[in-house]
Amino acid sequence: MNEIIDKRSRATRFRQRLAAAMQAQNTTQSALARRIGVDRSTVSQLLKDDGARLPNAQVVGECASALGVSADWLLGLTDRPESAADILANSLTVTAAPRALVDEQIFHWHQEAAGYKIRHVPASLPDMLKSDELLVWEYAPQLGRTTEQAINASRDRLTWMRSSQSDYEIALPRHDIESFARGTGYYHGLPATIRRQQLDMFADLTSQLYPRLRLYLFDAHRLFSSPITVFGPLLAVLYLGRNYLAFRDTERVAAFTDHFDELVRQSDITARQFPDHIENLKTLI
Repeated sequence: MNEIIDKRSRATRFRQRLAAAMQAQNTTQSALARRIGVDRSTVSQLLKDDGARLPNAQVVGECASALGVSADWLLGLTDRPESAADILANSLTVTAAPRALVDEQIFHWHQEAAGYKIRHVPASLPDMLKSDELLVWEYAPQLGRTTEQAINASRDRLTWMRSSQSDYEIALPRHDIESFARGTGYYHGLPATIRRQQLDMFADLTSQLYPRLRLYLFDAHRLFSSPITVFGPLLAVLYLGRNYLAFRDTERVAAFTDHFDELVRQSDITARQFPDHIENLKTLI
């Protein structure tokens, strides 16, 4: 008896959802019949039959495809009307990542996550904490507008960070900032005056903004991380160089969050130790 009731309930839900999907798409019975290759009377029966019988899988699938919903939703197996392809498309996006200071997409994500903790592993040193001189040295060929406009845009990002309700945690490979202090590798040719000024700026900002801004240094010999940013529970972004790979599904955002938190737990230099470590690095210049 329970099985009959379950089938009747599911059949009723199918009819209700089919009618709702048709209304949402402004689709008539005749139009739907043409799109799925059946007679109009068949569609009418699907909508009006008050029995416990469900249509066969092919008809359900054709209706779902024609109306832009999932077959599982029509059958009452899920409350999400999107198709599997739509769910994937909404949860994973690829966005261009310009090599420049003015990146409106990144700023939009920061605004969207206002009030949530933002976790960040930058590709180099964090742009919003760089001195004007370092920004010019690093980005001059790619600024895409006047140097002054680009630097002002970067300063706006720092102002946003100061005034927003978000906490910022940044994790860096320890060797990267040591390479910066020495002027080796990526930073070869960077004048000592700029390096010293930048280290002073790091020390000042991390002291002034603590605990809302916390920087950690981890040992890349033991741990590895690609450049990532986790915007609270909303979004996790992987930086690929020319593109951002952005995830919005809960499971992947949680995985990125766990990865970042492990970097923090395993850090050699904690946020409290960071300003003193900067003073030690200045002896390497």
